[in-house]
Amino acid sequence: MASSRRRQWGAERRSEPLAIMHSRPSGGAVVWARAAIVITVLAWFFYMITTIVRMVIEGPTESFVFHVQTWIYGLTVTALTFSALMYLTARYGALVRFREHRRVERALIDEHFAESDSDVTVLIPSYDEEPEVVRYTLWSAALQEFPSVRVVLLIDDREAGLTGEALDRLNRTRGLLGEIAVALEAPLQQAREAMRVFAETAPEVPGPDDAKRAADAYAAAAQWLDEFAASERIEDHMAEFFAEQVLLGLSNDLRLTRLALNAAYEQGGSPDRERLEQLYRRLVWIFSADMSFFERKKYASLSQEPNKAMNLNSYISLMGGRYRVSDETGVRLLEALRDRDGAEPDLVIPDSRYLLTLDADSQLLRDYCVRLVYLLEQPENERVAVTQTPYSSFRGAPTRIERIAGATTDLQHIQHQGLTYFNATFWVGANAVIRKAALADIAVTETVGGFEITTYVQDRTVIEDTESSIDLGAHGWSLENYPERLSYSATPPDFGSLIVQRRRWANGGLLIMPKMFEMIRIRKGTPARVRLTEKLLRTNYMSSLAWASFGLLFLLFFPFDSRLLSPLVVAAALPYFISQALDLRASGHRLSDIFRIYGFNLVLLPVNLAGVLKSMQQGVTGEKIPFARTPKVTGRTASPAIYVILPFVIIAFSVLTAYRDFTLGNWGNFVFAAFNAIMATWAAVSYIGLRAAIVDAVLGIVGWLYVVPKPPKAQRKSPVDPDAEVNWQAILYHGDRRLRRDLARSSDRRRRLGGVRKEVTAVAELSSGGGSRAAVDEVTLAAPSTTTDVTAVIAPAAEEGTPPKRART
Repeated sequence: MASSRRRQWGAERRSEPLAIMHSRPSGGAVVWARAAIVITVLAWFFYMITTIVRMVIEGPTESFVFHVQTWIYGLTVTALTFSALMYLTARYGALVRFREHRRVERALIDEHFAESDSDVTVLIPSYDEEPEVVRYTLWSAALQEFPSVRVVLLIDDREAGLTGEALDRLNRTRGLLGEIAVALEAPLQQAREAMRVFAETAPEVPGPDDAKRAADAYAAAAQWLDEFAASERIEDHMAEFFAEQVLLGLSNDLRLTRLALNAAYEQGGSPDRERLEQLYRRLVWIFSADMSFFERKKYASLSQEPNKAMNLNSYISLMGGRYRVSDETGVRLLEALRDRDGAEPDLVIPDSRYLLTLDADSQLLRDYCVRLVYLLEQPENERVAVTQTPYSSFRGAPTRIERIAGATTDLQHIQHQGLTYFNATFWVGANAVIRKAALADIAVTETVGGFEITTYVQDRTVIEDTESSIDLGAHGWSLENYPERLSYSATPPDFGSLIVQRRRWANGGLLIMPKMFEMIRIRKGTPARVRLTEKLLRTNYMSSLAWASFGLLFLLFFPFDSRLLSPLVVAAALPYFISQALDLRASGHRLSDIFRIYGFNLVLLPVNLAGVLKSMQQGVTGEKIPFARTPKVTGRTASPAIYVILPFVIIAFSVLTAYRDFTLGNWGNFVFAAFNAIMATWAAVSYIGLRAAIVDAVLGIVGWLYVVPKPPKAQRKSPVDPDAEVNWQAILYHGDRRLRRDLARSSDRRRRLGGVRKEVTAVAELSSGGGSRAAVDEVTLAAPSTTTDVTAVIAPAAEEGTPPKRART
């Protein structure tokens, strides 16, 4: 594993996560949650009344420009107040849920699953991940306490063309499954042997000695976990979480059971036979996991679309089938085996009642599966399609931007819990337990290139989980967030990777709105009709980034008349900021982080606007937006130039606006502009960095100006190797289409590498000794176009088709 990041000043000191159970809100907290909603509504209402009255009284004497400003300012204030109100509403719902939630007793869960035939298939989509990060995820899934767990790593890397470190990383990732399976053999065999001895020797009424033997079995399992944790190298906060919370957290649970069994032995008692059998079975469950990986891009009959949704869909569509691999055409085609001629299948993929989708940079706590599946199997929840615990952030972030991004993640966790209170839950793709029957309800089958492709999770937008939430709602299914902290996921550690994530989050919500209107129409007049609060919360969730981004843009850059600013506007916004600060403190962050988040959102304004504009572009053109995976690399991810330049434009304009308002005596506008300038400057320096901004801006400008010259015709060489073996099966199957494509790619690769290496190396050295230069040797041969984009060479790929590049610090 690569060395860990250097800790920055202002990084997070706390490394232990918050408790699994949310603290019970006080009566005063709930009262304030209600009061904040009332204050916000009343302040907005009186502001709009006074504004309308002013227009009626003073309107005839005012200019047309003032009237236009008034309308724009009023709409902007209304839009931003609405988003604040939705935050406060969801927050109130979350507090009520935290107050009412009672944890299900462990004995009830063990009893429920004692004779259960439930099974879970854990699907972990992976593309060009750091093997050590994937290893933590796989282990957290393998150690789930569940009767039957099958862990499948869905590797989406295409091996053809990979060399060097990229190929080594892929092979190391493939080997993880075998390593984990081998490591689990010893404790699994030990647990099975203890259970066999108990079954053969224990009387119908167990005695103290039987309790002692069970205690010893638990002690042995805990000892194995302790030794495992002690052997781990703790190089970053994710490794620390894995050792402390996943391994030692499970060990502590087992030791607590051992303590109880030893106490029973010392007091001359014992649990009954049924309970002891459940305890032995639990040990077997912990260490039983079927580990495998699957690579869909090896098979021409499966979708080759480069996104996470189709990676999941490809495997789900095969579940429950037996297949034979055909090489007759030179490609590996999957054909359903019909047991003809007694032939054995090449590929058997078991079916499963439940699916657990898990991002490759996430980790689950030990009882995630049993608690969430227990929820799904309660009679009143038979129409719940998806349940999840919205992920929390890993603590102990080494960079300032990761700490603040993690703080926003923890605020979102609270928001999602509140959405469930109003039946407005959205599936958050980092982790979820899904009822497979529900996915079958929303499946769509189409023919692509002669093959039938079944789509369960739509990939029309890059926020596939949000769109699937609406699809499930239209088919009468509901979703629920489990009110505990049982899952954790990584947050971007630098500005470059954050851009990729937040631009994707801002893209697609507007496109899903028509589907929501259709869902409302379908459920109208039914017991599951969409109520007003649910409509408002869903609308805000999907579209608020659009109006909030444009609204903030107006407030920053439009010279509004100072008379439009009123104390009532401040009064409408104040409850939102106070409540958010209280939520930050409740989540283990600082009250002052509310100001840092404000500046953080200012520098992200261009990113959010870019995502919104991409949605509009897709709505007009009907073309899919390429799926951008958040880079998960050790080195710094370079940022596109425009996103590091525009934050400084915002700072400069805010300073100019503050100076102008100061000279004119517009004190309200002066304070607002000066505050924006200070917060944006702090955020740009802290989260982007001056050196990184200069380097990324220069690289981006050079990449925009640089054009690779075409070599003279006489010097051009054919990309076809005359000595290469002809793949006659592929030519007969594909015709000339694939051949032309391969020739174009080969020619393009040669042109890209012809003159780019020297240019990139020279430009990267502008960063004072290579402080943020690209690892040029890692430039992939797979190029997305025939023109050279130096930024794309330095930065990690925004699309899956190109592996991320590392900019070493």
